[in-house]
Amino acid sequence: MEIGKQQIIDFLKNRGSGDQAGEAESQLPDKVDTDKDSGLLSKLGVNPQDLIGKFSGGLGGLPGA
Repeated sequence: MEIGKQQIIDFLKNRGSGDQAGEAESQLPDKVDTDKDSGLLSKLGVNPQDLIGKFSGGLGGLPGA
């Protein structure tokens, strides 16, 4: 799944990880692929599954989804 860099930066800031947000700003590409860039996300303390759950629209919680 591709997620915009700014969305990840906002995700980090919202959880109180300002230092990691600064690192993300300088290290992440504009579009982050949660599979291809999983190592980089891990270095920033981000679980790709958390991002997928947050930015996929949360369809997993809907009945019949």
